[in-house]
Amino acid sequence: MAAGFKTVEPLEYYRRFLKENCRPDGRELGEFRTTTVNIGSIGTADGSSLVKLGNTTVICGIKVEFGAPPTDAPDKGYVVPNVDLSPLCSWRFRSGPPGEEAQVASQFIADVIENSQVVQKEDLCISPGKLAWVLYCDLICLNHDGNILDACTFALLAALKNVQLPEVTINEETALAEVNLKKKSYLNIRTHPVATSFAVFDDTLLIVDPTEEEENLATGTLTVVMDEEGKLCCLHKPGGSGLTGAKLQDCMSRAVTRHKEVKKLMDEVFKSMKPK
Repeated sequence: MAAGFKTVEPLEYYRRFLKENCRPDGRELGEFRTTTVNIGSIGTADGSSLVKLGNTTVICGIKVEFGAPPTDAPDKGYVVPNVDLSPLCSWRFRSGPPGEEAQVASQFIADVIENSQVVQKEDLCISPGKLAWVLYCDLICLNHDGNILDACTFALLAALKNVQLPEVTINEETALAEVNLKKKSYLNIRTHPVATSFAVFDDTLLIVDPTEEEENLATGTLTVVMDEEGKLCCLHKPGGSGLTGAKLQDCMSRAVTRHKEVKKLMDEVFKSMKPK
């Protein structure tokens, strides 16, 4: 009976749970799904991670290459993110060029990288005007069950912290790059941006970490990205219901708390990887 009611009136079905301050999956309105992270998941990548947020699963692989610095910024390198939402992760997506949702997600990740300065592009310069590192960050969604932006941001950060760059020197006589693979160093991670997403129901009620079903029923969504100092790095609100200043402040406060949870989880995982 309940399954039939959910099929015919999905929004009303959800409202009955929300009135009791809970959700059909048993979570409270402000409760996140179980979050896990695995580091170094791809042996052929220079840095990688696998993040699960409930059923939503994203894998991030980073490859580093040499490139010429931009002519207008000769002392900088590149960080190039790309989010792939293939038919593998959801029936909503089709093969071929990236769709609108994938393009929006890629631009969101690019904005997070730029605004948070998680990696300063100056740190990627090897020889000003001659040589710099290019970081290609591929984020592939394996299972899309809502809140893809939080999962992508977390996966990117974990993979960046896993990247090791070899020592490179420029031979003055030949002007060629000489790479010392025996001497590697980790990327200088300047900040730790963490995304927290909310769904708005009936223009007023906020829930965190929405599933795909909840996103489809919501009247709006909001993603807040904060760093460890509580600074706002990025705010993503693609239309939908407006929010009052008080509601927005609530979201930012919850994002600060979520940052501490994610940072603690990531620190524990990296600590467990270090040799005893």
